[in-house]
Formats: sequence, C-alpha cells, structure tokens
Amino acid sequence: MASKILNAAMFGLTPENMSSHEHLPSKLDSSLLNTSTVIALCVFFALLCACIIIGHLLEENRWANESITALLLGLCSGVVVLLIRKGESSHLMKFSEDLFFLYLLPPIIFNAGFQVKKKRFFKNFTTILLFGIFGTVISFCIISLGVFWTFKKIGVRSLNIKDHLAIGAIMSATDSVCTLQVLSQDETPFLYSIVFGEGVVNDATSIVLFNSVQTLDFDNIDGFTALKLIGTFLYLFFTSTALGLAAGLLSAFIIKTLYFGRHSTDREFALMILMAYLPYLLAELLNLSGILTVFFCGIVMSHYTWHNVTESSRITTKHAFATISFIAETFIFLYVGMDALDIDKWRESKASAGTSAAVSSTLFALVLVGRAAFIFPLANILNCFQKIESSKIQFKQQFIMWWAGLMRGAVTIALSYNQFASSVKKSPESALMITSTIIVVLFSTIVCGSVTKPLIEAVLLRHRKPMVSDLDDNVSLEELRVLLLESGDPNNSNNNQPARRASSLRLLISHPTTTVHYFWRKFDDKFMRPVFGGRGFVPFVPSSPTGAADDSSSA
Repeated sequence: MASKILNAAMFGLTPENMSSHEHLPSKLDSSLLNTSTVIALCVFFALLCACIIIGHLLEENRWANESITALLLGLCSGVVVLLIRKGESSHLMKFSEDLFFLYLLPPIIFNAGFQVKKKRFFKNFTTILLFGIFGTVISFCIISLGVFWTFKKIGVRSLNIKDHLAIGAIMSATDSVCTLQVLSQDETPFLYSIVFGEGVVNDATSIVLFNSVQTLDFDNIDGFTALKLIGTFLYLFFTSTALGLAAGLLSAFIIKTLYFGRHSTDREFALMILMAYLPYLLAELLNLSGILTVFFCGIVMSHYTWHNVTESSRITTKHAFATISFIAETFIFLYVGMDALDIDKWRESKASAGTSAAVSSTLFALVLVGRAAFIFPLANILNCFQKIESSKIQFKQQFIMWWAGLMRGAVTIALSYNQFASSVKKSPESALMITSTIIVVLFSTIVCGSVTKPLIEAVLLRHRKPMVSDLDDNVSLEELRVLLLESGDPNNSNNNQPARRASSLRLLISHPTTTVHYFWRKFDDKFMRPVFGGRGFVPFVPSSPTGAADDSSSA
C-alpha cells in the first residue's frame, strides 16, 4: 500500500481518491503496482516520444518549437481524456508541486549552470544581476500595485494584501525557453547570455520574493515591514548562493582527493550526480532557494569537479545532465498542458467568461507593463556608463530582452497552486486566480512563443551582418591594459622614467568586469585549483583526465 501511495502522489493522487481509480481484476489484486499510475506513465512516456519526433520534424519551422509542441500535445491529450471520462475530472492531469519542484526543476536548473559558458556569463554578470534581481523587484512592485488597484474594480474583492503581493511574485517569474530555443549562442552570444542568465536569476528571485511574502505577518503591518521583506530576501539570496558554492567545492575536493576513477568510473559518475542533487534538497530543507543553490553548484562543478573525473565520465556526465534536463523540460510542458484541462478548478471558480477574461487580460497587461518598466530604463542607464559605443545595448536587443520575458511557464503555475490551491473550496476567487494564471501561461507560451522565431529574425536580421556587440570575443584594449598590470603602463615605455604600476583601484573603477576576472584567475590558479582540482592540476595516472583544454566549459 505504501508503494501505491508513493507512486500515486507523484501524479496528484491521494489515498482517498485512489479507490476510484482502482478497478483491478481479483487475480491482479496482489500486484504492487497501481494501475492508474502505470497508465499515467505510459501516456506521458508515449507523449514524450511523440514530442521528440514532432520536434525533430518541425526543427526548421518558423512558427513552432518543442515547448509549444509539448504544450499543444498536452492540451490535446487532456481533451481526449475528458472525452473518454465523459467530462469528469481525471487526476491523471492534476498538477503536483512536489513532482515539479523536487523532480523536474532541479535537473533543468543544474544543467543550465553546468553547461553555461562561464566567461561570457560572468563578463555580463553585473548586467544579469541588475535585470534578474533589481528588474524583477520592479516588476513585482508594479504587478502587485496594479492588482491591488484593478481587481476590486473587476469584482475580485476577497483577496488580501498577502495575496496581492504573492500574485506580484507569481507573475514576475518568466519562462524564456521559447526565446532561447531560437537564439543562437554562437551567432548572438551577448543577447543569449543576458536572456539566459536573467531568466535563471529571475526565477530564483521570484521564488525568493514569494517565500519572503509567506514569512511576513500582515496582521501587524508597520514601517519595518518593507525592511523585513528586503532583509529576508537578501538572507535567502546570499545563503542559498553560498550553499551552492560550498556544495560544489566539496564535491570537487572529495572526487579529487579520493580519485574514484582509479578503480571504477561508475562510482565517480554516481557520486557526481548525487552530489549535484543533494544541495537542492538541503536548500529546500533549510527553507532556502533551491534554484540558486543548484545553479551555482552546477557552475562550480563544471569548473572544478568535472575536470577531476576520467575522460569517459566527463563525456557521460555532460550528455547525461543535458538529456535529463531536456526530458524534464519537455515533460513539464506536457504536464502543464494536461493540467490546464483539469475540469474541477474551472467549475470551482464559478466566474463568468467575461470576469475570467478580464482578470487574465489584466494580469497579462501588467506583465507587459512591468517588463517594460525595467528593461528599457535599466538598459539605457547601463548605456550611459558605457564609453564604447559597441558595448551599449541597442534598442533591438532591448526589445528582444523585453519580449523574451513575456512568456510564463510552470514556475508561475506551481507558485499559483502553492498560494491558492488550499483555499479553492473556501473561496471561488482562489480558483479563479489559478485558472487565470493558466490562461496567461497558455496564451503567452502558444501565441507569443509561436511569434518569437519570425520576430527575432525580423528584428535582428539574422541573415545579415551581426551586431557589433554580438561579435565573437576579441581581446579589447581594456583587457590588454589589465593584462599589463604587473609590467606597468605601456604609455610610459618610451620615456626614461621607470614604468609606473597602474592602480588596481583605478582599474577596478574604470573596468570592473575585466579587472575582477583578471584577479580571480590569478587567485584561482594559485589557491583554488591546487586544492579543488580543475584543468591542469590532476596528476596523470592510468585512465585519468588528460587535462586537455575544453573551450566550451572554460571559465
């Protein structure tokens, strides 16, 4: 029975409703498997295969991509299930927060950190943090205020301040998968890095904001409530990041010191997977942000741990993480599509079509305004500090960044369930918020996602000369200047006076990113890599890493 409950819980079944799904012949009653769970798994695995095949066939299509294909297949499957059950709800389609947050989301976020091109990511780290944190907070404030002012006029009156702030955090979580599937990391490296990095940090920031709202006592609101919210946010953000960095370094130290590859590559591969997943669980156990933890753990493990394993394990882990992430991502879109047609929550909302459309339209309009309120102003503020014209974010790029953040996905739905599912039966307006969130997700993903590819091709003129800021990295004059730190200022080389060493503080102020990267590389080579391993610091023994350079994973 315990096995049945565990399997059923993964697909939204409970012990109370399991009996309605079990009509087994008497000769199969002794089976340890739940028939409903087996059916659900068969359906989802078949749909996953169909998504992969259709996605391959539509690879060159301008209007479709794998995420939209999976979502539409999920919707079609939901329709079929409803017809078979004659309009009754099927818990085959019920969204499970545990399934999403514990099993599907971690491999996606970890692989994002593991596969990221770290040099490009950290070169734009300041810009990514500015958009991902400060921009998300601006969007959160605008959406929360907009909901507070407009919902009462629509007729939604039972929501309190906590609900309004929670909606702001829920609707601030973006899903840039559709855009990233179109953008090329090689053709538009700057834009891809910004959209990708901002998307990950945005999801983490939205969840941290959501969790911060849940911890506040809104019955006793005073002047320190905003400060408490900021303090809780900063605490969750930095402690989650620190936990991810520590977990990544620990895995590197253990694998480098014990060197499992001498006896078994299976052990080091298994340990690497387990230590990639463990930090996420620890973060959730400590009520921290698992997304931030597992993302930075992935970055550290790709920089140190991955170079400490054998060549065969490197190839295996790289492809294994990417494959698991791809399957989980496809599964999520299928899951969301099928859950959208869970008829119970539509009945419980008891809202007219006009009210539902008004609420959904208001939410999406606030998403548009909230996104524009920080993308364009922050981009132009950054441009004011850029001395070189080619380093500025052009308006076309700003538009693509704005468009990339309009789509909403499974994180939005999961947070919406977390906030409103418990009170659905008590308040029809809670069910209305869930159904409105689903409408926003479906509309933004299908409509906006289908337009993304032709829009980007039209705006960026993909087949013409690429933008200056998106050209491949070259050594700039600023980088050369930093590299000459120890040899002095080259401008004085023709004078009789000895070369004067440039001021580190002056270079840090004038060229912060390049200077920090230069000093980090020195610190990393001298102190970190001898302890935690990495390319060039693992002793050569039979079946050991060769230390060959790998540009795709270089820091």
